[in-house]
Amino acid sequence: AVVSTQSGHYGRDLKEVWPNVVSCLKEYGIHALLDLIEGSMTVKTTRKTWDPYIIIKARDLIKLLARSVPFEQAKRVLGDEMTCDIIKIGNITRNKERFVKRRQRLIGPNGNTLKALELLTECYIKVQGSTVATLGPYKGIKQIRKVVIDTMNNIHPIYNIKILMTKRELMKDESLKFESWDRFLPQFKKKNVQTKKPKKQTVKKKYTPFPPPQQPSKIDLQLESGEYFLKEREKKQQKNDDKIAKQNEKLAEKKRKREEVFVAPTEDIIRTSASDQAQ
Repeated sequence: AVVSTQSGHYGRDLKEVWPNVVSCLKEYGIHALLDLIEGSMTVKTTRKTWDPYIIIKARDLIKLLARSVPFEQAKRVLGDEMTCDIIKIGNITRNKERFVKRRQRLIGPNGNTLKALELLTECYIKVQGSTVATLGPYKGIKQIRKVVIDTMNNIHPIYNIKILMTKRELMKDESLKFESWDRFLPQFKKKNVQTKKPKKQTVKKKYTPFPPPQQPSKIDLQLESGEYFLKEREKKQQKNDDKIAKQNEKLAEKKRKREEVFVAPTEDIIRTSASDQAQ
């Protein structure tokens, strides 16, 4: 028996599809169970199971269903030339913002990058959370794993898509069947473009052969103010007095700002001259 866990938000959709899963696996002699309380799916062999490898295929089926892959796509894994791969991408980059940006780069605008990869590799790709579920032929699965790992390592997927497109055209030429394709494949050099930071302008000080004067220590300052000779009780009293004085200053400043609103603005009184009055 093989058990696979599934997420809670997908349980309702999975419950609707589960009769189709049971009937599909019954043809191969596999018994399937769904437990929505524990959130698990189980597949078991029966006495009618005739294919020894079908239990591994059934395990892959419930793994894909647990990652929200539609049943119509997931049941293709039961075929002989089909396999699946769950690529974990969560532990490649530690920075969450960088991880989200690179995962979005893999999906592309409106999912165009994934569609291009699906057409070139003849595989189905589902990106969800920190995993990428792929389903298709063995060769395509290998190519997709390389593209996904390179993308999460900050290599844009368009480079790998160009290489795959070039290989697809070269496969049509029978004369190049036993030759190396390296001279036809595009070579991309990594360009690390760094932004130029403005240089800090430092003002040179005038040179003096004498060292700067020594700053007075805390004890020297206390000796000058006479605080050094005060008792502990007197020091606390002086500290409290200074604190109260600062509070009073702040209160007076706040009061002055509040009263400024109520002060009437000065009006300019225009006085006419005697000549103006005569006119």
